[in-house]
Amino acid sequence: MFGPARAEVSIIPVMQGDMVTMLGDSELPDALPILALRNTVLFPGTVIPVTVGREKSMKLIKEAEKDGKLIGTVPQKDAFIEDPVKEDLYEYGTVAKIVKTIEMPDGSITAILQGYNRFRVEAIVEYAPYLLGRVQYLKEIPADKSDPDIKAISDNIKDVAAKILKMSVNLPKEAIMAISGIDNFEFLINFVSATIDVEEYADKLQLLSLGDLKARSLKLLELLNKQLELLKIKEDINQKVKSEIDQQQREYYLNNQLRTIQEELGMDEAEEFRSLRQRASKKNWSKETADIFEKEMQKLERSNPNSPDYNIQLNYLTFMLDLPWNDVTKDNLDIKHAQKVLDKDHYGLEQVKDRIVEYLAVMKLRQDMKSPILCLYGPPGVGKTSLGKSVARALGRKYVRISLGGLHDEAEIRGHRKTYIGALPGRIINGIARCGSSNPVMVLDEVDKISSDFKGDPSSALLEVLDPEQNTTFHDNYLDVDYDLSKVLFITTANTISTIHPALRDRMEMINVSGYLAEEKIAIATGYLIPKELKAHGLTSKDLKISKGALVSIINDYTRESGVRNLEKQIAKIARVTAKKIALGQERPARIEKSHLKEYLGLPVAFHDKQEGNEAPGVVTGLAWTEVGGEILFVECSVSEATGGAHGVLSMTGNLGDVMKESATIAYQYVKAHPQLARMTAEEFAKKDIHIHVPEGATPKDGPSAGITMVSAMVSALRGEKVRSHIAMTGEMTLRGRVLPVGGIKEKILAAKRAGVDTIVLSKENRRDIEDIKSIYTDGLSFVYVDKIDDVIKYIFEN
Repeated sequence: MFGPARAEVSIIPVMQGDMVTMLGDSELPDALPILALRNTVLFPGTVIPVTVGREKSMKLIKEAEKDGKLIGTVPQKDAFIEDPVKEDLYEYGTVAKIVKTIEMPDGSITAILQGYNRFRVEAIVEYAPYLLGRVQYLKEIPADKSDPDIKAISDNIKDVAAKILKMSVNLPKEAIMAISGIDNFEFLINFVSATIDVEEYADKLQLLSLGDLKARSLKLLELLNKQLELLKIKEDINQKVKSEIDQQQREYYLNNQLRTIQEELGMDEAEEFRSLRQRASKKNWSKETADIFEKEMQKLERSNPNSPDYNIQLNYLTFMLDLPWNDVTKDNLDIKHAQKVLDKDHYGLEQVKDRIVEYLAVMKLRQDMKSPILCLYGPPGVGKTSLGKSVARALGRKYVRISLGGLHDEAEIRGHRKTYIGALPGRIINGIARCGSSNPVMVLDEVDKISSDFKGDPSSALLEVLDPEQNTTFHDNYLDVDYDLSKVLFITTANTISTIHPALRDRMEMINVSGYLAEEKIAIATGYLIPKELKAHGLTSKDLKISKGALVSIINDYTRESGVRNLEKQIAKIARVTAKKIALGQERPARIEKSHLKEYLGLPVAFHDKQEGNEAPGVVTGLAWTEVGGEILFVECSVSEATGGAHGVLSMTGNLGDVMKESATIAYQYVKAHPQLARMTAEEFAKKDIHIHVPEGATPKDGPSAGITMVSAMVSALRGEKVRSHIAMTGEMTLRGRVLPVGGIKEKILAAKRAGVDTIVLSKENRRDIEDIKSIYTDGLSFVYVDKIDDVIKYIFEN
């Protein structure tokens, strides 16, 4: 028996031979009693059981069986109509003979029907006691057995039907054997049509309406393929749903076990909620924040502990409780103590120290003063970052350091909204939570190296953080509650201020932390670096001593920097070699002298920023400012005769930037307009090729401050006279010959002293910068202030 139960009928096609028997015209009456079928189609040659429950249908079955009459089976259009008329019936039906009837316990009758000829209903002539219809019998158009398509179609129908039966849970697998054993083409089509379910009921009726067996077979194959694809999709969906249900059942089972264990240990959710509220009651936060916390707590209590949102909400509330809110550490307002701590940790940096002491002094008079926002900028290795830790120690505050180098996502500052998967608070609020205080010293390191992309601009997000008028209500996206940052002492660090957002730069107090003189480096090495490295390498002052001469040699021959970072590395290397000698029991000097440095540090490093004395014409020493401090550079100029009587040209080499190339062009045009500076006529100048070169071609160079240096080099080369010895110069020039002021004067002075320069030529407007610098930095140097390029030329060629 095959087929699923229907609303009125259960289809169970039965194999009775392998042939389709048709009745002759003499056996077929003009009118047939019509049995309306619900959701069922009887095909010629097939045998199906039909369960009959309607009064008219039962009367029809009983009389037809008693008299041995043929009946007509016609499918209903709507299975829910109890008393159908002609309009409620399909046009096509099948002649049937009642093989057997079985009375069921519920009073209904199951009739076994065998199908024969197809017919079309022309009219219903009687409605009582049951339907009687006048019909037209339809002929079958048999398939041509010699047609090669018939064998292929037959095999395909068997294969697809077998696959459908394997995937159908409500059809017995024995049907596969039955179908594979059918050889009669017509019977195969009708049997498969009756056996296999299709998605649309109307499709089966269309099969019944087709008299051409080949056409019916092709339509059947199309429907079978559609049904197979549909079953495959259903099977995939069932597998996915089953997997998800299995996972949910597993989680449900484990969560129930976990809840039982927690209840036994007294660790249920109610206890967790009580613990959170108890912590909240001790928080020193505003009423608005307390109301928000309670609202979020109620949301947590309504959540299902098994849902992902529960843990997100719990983590959020826990973070709210981890924040210190208005909890602050008490400041140590002892100004002498602060001064002592700052001096102990850092040498120099007087401007920064004075600013901290001023802040403490005002705090002593007014307790609610907002913290300053300082920006320390200068070359690497001068102690900008480490100064923050010393300030925190001097004030008795907690210390937080946040590195901003390479930051390009605004969410790193403001955080993500907590509804996102993996949401986190921003670094500012997270740092506050880590330190457990609302008034820490927070160092924002490398603020000049922030970048931006499609994720936003972190510099813009910092505008709110570093604005004293706005940071009282800083809004972090994750926290979603305003937080007061006005008590935080922000210290930002940078190597250059040119890349800092202008609005951000405007919000900070800019303090220049310049490089150190050799004397200062010796003091730092003696008082700070050597004791630090001795401790780091397990040595004592008896194990390692370094003479002043050795330190001077290390500074001049092994390092070339504005700060002391490389100096510290060299001292650490000496400490490592000393530790190795002690461990191996080797002899070592009682004091490291200059003569020992080759053994400990290797050969001195060759540096190119020693002043060469301008021994040849066309070579002039300039001064430049870089992110790592001041440097000297040499501008070299050579002159040659233009070939073929052509006009002279200017060529430039040395990896020069656009601004520096413009300075060279301005210098060339100025000398061209004033050839008397070079003691030649315009005609003579026009025949000269001039080549400007700045050594160390692998290093990019740019900026306008080499303008007067380039003019001097050109004039020197054209005259064939060398300039004064031991001088260096810096200044921008205009086409009218004016010398303009430049920046980075202190760093340039330090570079000049390292290089052995004793005279610096610069703009008259830079005099105020020189007067603002402490005399310790300018001792041993003389300054020549100029207003026009003529003054420069006059000075450098005197005597």
